[in-house]
Amino acid sequence: MLEMTREEFEELVAEALDRIPPELTRLMDNVAVFVEDEPPADDPDLLGLYEGTPLTERGEWYAGVLPDRITIYRGPTLRMCETREDVIAETEITVVHEIAHHFGIDDERLHALGYG
Repeated sequence: MLEMTREEFEELVAEALDRIPPELTRLMDNVAVFVEDEPPADDPDLLGLYEGTPLTERGEWYAGVLPDRITIYRGPTLRMCETREDVIAETEITVVHEIAHHFGIDDERLHALGYG
């Protein structure tokens, strides 16, 4: 398994977020991004997870709720990648994938776009 500290991995996630075009990040609303070492035990290969209400499903009732949560998992990413460059690329794909869920884009469309 490739070695990378949590701090190094968090920096890669931050860099991936910085590469999201500003016109998209301005549209993101009430969402927080976290890094965790491992996903839930029932899905050990999960690279990222979006939990919340996509922007496309929010209505008048959406007020005073906790932020949506995007979690990027370090362990499975490092286990599947062979080089630091692989980790950088996979982290960016995962960040974009989870942000896309925030915008209401489903897995089928993301796979078609190459963000599966």
